[in-house]
Amino acid sequence: MTDKLTVGVLGTGIMGAAMARNLLKARHTVRAWNRTRAKAEPLAADGAQVMDTPAEAVEGADVVLTMLYDGATALETLREAAGSLRPGAVWVQSTTAGLDQVPVLAAFAAEHGLVFYDAPVLGTRQPAEAGQLTVLAAGPQQGRETVTPVFDAVGVRTVWTGDDGSTAAATRLKLVANSWVLAATVATGEVVALAQALGVDPQSFFGLIAGGPLDMGYLRAKAGLIIDGELTPPSFAVDTAGKDARLIVAAGASHGVRLDVAQAAAERFARAAAQGHADEDMAAAYFASFEDK
Repeated sequence: MTDKLTVGVLGTGIMGAAMARNLLKARHTVRAWNRTRAKAEPLAADGAQVMDTPAEAVEGADVVLTMLYDGATALETLREAAGSLRPGAVWVQSTTAGLDQVPVLAAFAAEHGLVFYDAPVLGTRQPAEAGQLTVLAAGPQQGRETVTPVFDAVGVRTVWTGDDGSTAAATRLKLVANSWVLAATVATGEVVALAQALGVDPQSFFGLIAGGPLDMGYLRAKAGLIIDGELTPPSFAVDTAGKDARLIVAAGASHGVRLDVAQAAAERFARAAAQGHADEDMAAAYFASFEDK
């Protein structure tokens, strides 16, 4: 297998578009599709072939990469493309999906002769654009010679979690990581809101924790977005963060674990979205601290 591949990229939002561009920079052929074609069109200037349907995007592809909203959307999209999927092609499933959805996706792959990799990524807009994502991957040893060039193009590190993508081993690790990211995000919004409400300059808080074990670069970065009002374009949107929080809560519940912080995060993201912040950076969960005006 040559390391120059034809990759069908399904889903060209914040993450998918950045991944497609890095695949093009690595000289792979990219056939891109997005439900809203206008979101995929800018990739044509980078050399991608922008297609009208999922079937056109996957036709003849060595690798199909899905970066869609959730597992149900990924399955629906692959079903639309089923007639054009090449048996033996690799499916890199990078959508953050629920634990119950991954086995269903793997079963679809087996039914259509695809080599399935559960491969969510860790990172947001900036590392995605820089090709510095961390790829969390589970899938068979045979076939890794095909996926490795793809992972190398979009990421700086690949963490292998197992040889069977249907077990959702990579997705399990992704949900654990995202539980921490989302908790830190909503806590950041709350600390800024509380400081402002109490008449405390948030910078006084940052000075108080500076250089100590409570200090966090992520806290400062997200707080900065809130304070400076720089919530667009988003690195990771409120609506998608809320979806991930719900997946985390469901994963915990299915294994007998109650996740109160994740549940509260899901509720805060939902309130912020209802207030009109769905497409802003997830730091906009901050607005859920206030009554809708």
